[in-house]
Amino acid sequence: MSEITDTHGPGTHSPGTHSADTATPDGAAAVLRTTAAIRERAQALLARARRFESGYFTVNDGALHSTAALVAEVTKARYPELKIPYHSRWRHFEAGGIDRRAQLDAALGNVSPAERARAQIDLALVSVLLDAGAGPDWKYTEAAATGVPEHAYTRSEGLGVASFHAFMNGLFSSDPQQPLQADAEGLKAVTAARLAEAFQVADGNPLVGLEGRAALLRRLGDALLSGPGVFGLPARPGHLFDHLTRTHTRVDAHDLLSALLVNMAPIWPAQNAIGGQAMGDCWRHPAARGTGLSDGWMPFHKLSQWLTYSLLEPFEWAGVEVGGLDSLTGLPEYRNGGLLLDSGVLRLKDETLAQKTAVAGDEFIVEWRALTVALLDELAPLVREQLGLTAEDMPLACVLEGGTWAAGRALAQRLRDGTPPLNIQSDGTVF
Repeated sequence: MSEITDTHGPGTHSPGTHSADTATPDGAAAVLRTTAAIRERAQALLARARRFESGYFTVNDGALHSTAALVAEVTKARYPELKIPYHSRWRHFEAGGIDRRAQLDAALGNVSPAERARAQIDLALVSVLLDAGAGPDWKYTEAAATGVPEHAYTRSEGLGVASFHAFMNGLFSSDPQQPLQADAEGLKAVTAARLAEAFQVADGNPLVGLEGRAALLRRLGDALLSGPGVFGLPARPGHLFDHLTRTHTRVDAHDLLSALLVNMAPIWPAQNAIGGQAMGDCWRHPAARGTGLSDGWMPFHKLSQWLTYSLLEPFEWAGVEVGGLDSLTGLPEYRNGGLLLDSGVLRLKDETLAQKTAVAGDEFIVEWRALTVALLDELAPLVREQLGLTAEDMPLACVLEGGTWAAGRALAQRLRDGTPPLNIQSDGTVF
């Protein structure tokens, strides 16, 4: 398996960014699957906007410090002792103050640390793939349990809790004797109807992108079967643990991302392709300059990076050291991007764009997301400074959790009852 590794921090470029032959589809794809390329192009688009050359946005640098102060304030309110965990799917499994990881551990019983990690990776990976925006009208009602009353969850928490219970009930396993796993055959059997039942979808409780989510899981099943050297037999996402720890006791975050991007490329919608290489969350922008066939593409890989953030803890809980966290970028989604618009760091040149129903490939959405990546890197040290923490104390994964995502959601709630500042149509595979 070809892996492109970038263990450098924000703003630096790994040699892998330039060593591939971008005249070929494989080489261009390899470059566009590095976070160095994401940062390099995002920073170029931000510099362009600061030169007043963007057709869509102006940058108000004076608002960066007040935005950092807001993020610091939200962080202190959420984590008064500043013991900030990673921004990951595991936070949503803690919704309502319930330790659902402990519920999974209890159900697994006396298994090895490696098998526990496999189950946790199975759960997190499938849950993240189901995590694109739920829409404003959907909720998941968790039944009452011992000492815990019935409670309804919405948006990301709702999707997290719903997918947790679907996993616990064996929806993603083909083996009734081993329900606490996600395997290829189980995933290939997931239909929109079965997913709708598990997620309590009804006429009065619609979930955005239901068909897209189910199709994504079925394509994941096919991808697992096509990579037995990585995903093993039975083919499970959790075998990534064995693949990455076979010869190392330390895993680099970008190696984990690379393994996901290379081996899961077939699951993404095929319209974003270079030659025969499906590129997933990578979009055209004329000012995203690069060499060869990579020119004009702006990569993000938001869902894959969110997945990487969400798999770090299962490795660590199993005793594996994870390094290079800040090689991953901030996540360009509507909470982080919304924070920058709602706080005034970014301003739309044409306010009517806020009323438009946009899609992920629209040029102004691509640019908004690129500016979000670059500005999160600039915001992070300002937030740390406000809190008196170092980059080691508070890596970007913790700035997001503290943090920018929560502040973006809070501002959206205050200004528009929680809806994002730009209206993006979701098919359940990007946002």
